[in-house]
Amino acid sequence: MAHTVVLSTSIVILAIIAYGDVRTRRIPNVLAFSIAVLGLIRMVFDLDLTTAIHTIEASAAVFVAAFILFWRGILGGGDAKLVAATALLIGSHHLVDFLFLMSVCGAALALAILARDELRLQRWSVRATPPEAVDRIAATRSTVPYAVAIASAAAVVMMLRTSFAR
Repeated sequence: MAHTVVLSTSIVILAIIAYGDVRTRRIPNVLAFSIAVLGLIRMVFDLDLTTAIHTIEASAAVFVAAFILFWRGILGGGDAKLVAATALLIGSHHLVDFLFLMSVCGAALALAILARDELRLQRWSVRATPPEAVDRIAATRSTVPYAVAIASAAAVVMMLRTSFAR
């Protein structure tokens, strides 16, 4: 019962985060913190100290890696916090599956955004837009709402983990 509540609540919060990231490219700290708290609650319900320690260590490693990506301008700060919080929620046993699926989802999302931007640029070029306007459109850098990839991968891994555990 408790695992179902944590799973359901997590998926709802992750959906809210993903939707907000698409709309505003912002991830509120309180929502990322909520995911981390749900991860800690899940660890308490599991009653496995060794796995909890491994999960906290893995989450710290993920946070360091994500912070480096943030520091280099590759990942947003909210995304860095969210992926570390989600690592707490997923657990160390399924972390590699989560990171792999998150990468695949992120790559697909980035390709979709690149395709959209290319279509938009072609549409403007066809309308006989002045060259300087085309250059300005081409220079605008789209961002990827990476919380969508994080949330999608987390939801899939958590649902599969729950269904196989029974």
